[in-house]
Amino acid sequence: MKTTRNLMLILPLALLAACSNPSSQAPAGPGRDDLAPAPTAAADQKAAVQLDVQRLQGNHWVLDSATDSAGKRIDALFARADKPVTLDFIDGRLAVSNTCNRMGGGYTLADGTLTVSPMASTMMACTDKALMALDQAVGSRLEGALKTELGGEGQLTLRTASGDVLVFSPQPTAETRFGGPGETIFIEVAAQTKPCPHPMIRDKQCLQTREIHFDDKGIKQGTPGAFENFYDVIEGYTHEAGTRNVLRVKRFNVANPPADASSKAYVLDMVVESATEK
Repeated sequence: MKTTRNLMLILPLALLAACSNPSSQAPAGPGRDDLAPAPTAAADQKAAVQLDVQRLQGNHWVLDSATDSAGKRIDALFARADKPVTLDFIDGRLAVSNTCNRMGGGYTLADGTLTVSPMASTMMACTDKALMALDQAVGSRLEGALKTELGGEGQLTLRTASGDVLVFSPQPTAETRFGGPGETIFIEVAAQTKPCPHPMIRDKQCLQTREIHFDDKGIKQGTPGAFENFYDVIEGYTHEAGTRNVLRVKRFNVANPPADASSKAYVLDMVVESATEK
């Protein structure tokens, strides 16, 4: 018997770096050919905002603490102790994960204020009331104008108009760690692992995987090859025996890997399809 569950999520766009051209320069006077005009205050401000945006986009932001205007912990924001609420800033979009539903909306950053547009979310119905309350607690605070601060150790503090204070710790994204955007691929993982030879690990079990391809409309292309032993690790993925998965994965080149390590790194982006096989 096979039960299939498709997960459909709004996918963020690829990161884009916006660069501004310097303003036109006034003609140099006699004897001053080697002097460039001083940057304007507006240019300085725009450069500072750009640096902040780059820092936001270069990290996952994991919720560490949350207090209300009276200094009391906001327990509703910590319904998933093992998976804290996490923010990602990608190409002008704010994505929220580790809630019941995935949430996201547009944002702008200017003069120390993060302005978040009304957020959309998936429509999963969580049976856990605490998780449903988590969505409401997050959505009601991550909207409108939020004052921002960056701490000495890189923490991001958001202050709401009502006086709530949310503090997030940075965790470098895979793109930051590996120095580039990586390559997006789709990997099908068979329901069961199999023994595979390994010179250093006795009785090793390997995932059985094969790469599959989709067109721009999400339709599978071609015929997948046979499943093969997968000796690497897919960061963020935990295999459950008896469940076949199609994964969207980012594959990165690893600079100067150890002699016994792979030159590729694989990071889970999302689970596209799951099927329980018995």
